[in-house]
Amino acid sequence: MKGNLKRRNNENITGFLFILPALLPLVLFWIIPLLYSFFLSFTNWDMMTPEIHFVKFYNYTSLLKDPAFYKTLLNTLTFAVGTTIPSIILGLLIAMALNGTRRGTGIYRTVIFAPYITPMVAVSIVWSWIFEPRVGLLNFVLSIFGLPKLNWLQSADTAMLSVIIVTVWKQLGWIMIFYLQAIRRVPKSLLEAATIDGAGVFSKFFKITIPLISPTTFFLIIISTINSLQAYDQIQVLTQGGPAGATRTMLYYYYQEAFEVFNAGKASAIAVFLVILTVIFSLIETAVSKKTVHYN
Repeated sequence: MKGNLKRRNNENITGFLFILPALLPLVLFWIIPLLYSFFLSFTNWDMMTPEIHFVKFYNYTSLLKDPAFYKTLLNTLTFAVGTTIPSIILGLLIAMALNGTRRGTGIYRTVIFAPYITPMVAVSIVWSWIFEPRVGLLNFVLSIFGLPKLNWLQSADTAMLSVIIVTVWKQLGWIMIFYLQAIRRVPKSLLEAATIDGAGVFSKFFKITIPLISPTTFFLIIISTINSLQAYDQIQVLTQGGPAGATRTMLYYYYQEAFEVFNAGKASAIAVFLVILTVIFSLIETAVSKKTVHYN
């Protein structure tokens, strides 16, 4: 009995030593900064003076009383929904269209996937030229069809839509790759049996393909939502949170408070709210995913 216990302890120690190289960066660069940020959220530190004064829950209460915080929260939710849903739908449709071994399919996949591996800053700079009101490509196309030109990035009515377009365009290829692999795993025997029973293309798509790839769908929804909540680069390059705060999300709000106003306490409180929001979204989507998969 003692020998078994000793051997089990040795195995636990060995296992811990194996995961230690991966655990150390996690602790040093994620857990400790997270705890320190939570600590700073109860202070009014300006990131310059050595003195740190505790203000208890002042940063949290001031945020909850600030109308700008709720506008930023609404912008964040709008951006998350506005990028996740179109990305999932368009990525699935593109994957369905490219599924197969037709000539040129590999080239199409490469072209569609290329924006995902391109740095967001570079993508945003190119799109800022496309959105340019006077000589931009997008307004030129609108003028061809007799449609009025728009101030894409300079108008509060279209700025958020512009950032959403850039984000969706960039991540379509990544979502397409996941769906291509998921669609290939759908048993052909089921599709053939459904065809024999007289099922049409749409019937097979909605009653066989969609349910069988639902785990991939919910995985992509969770990851895309988290990525949307953490979006920063495209907002910084395209709009800087403007005009009039129309595209300021929680993460960009955090950046402004921390590195423009130098209010580390309030910025840390915003970061805590962002973490809570991310966890809530993840838990909701995970719960819905489990119920849906179990139902299917």
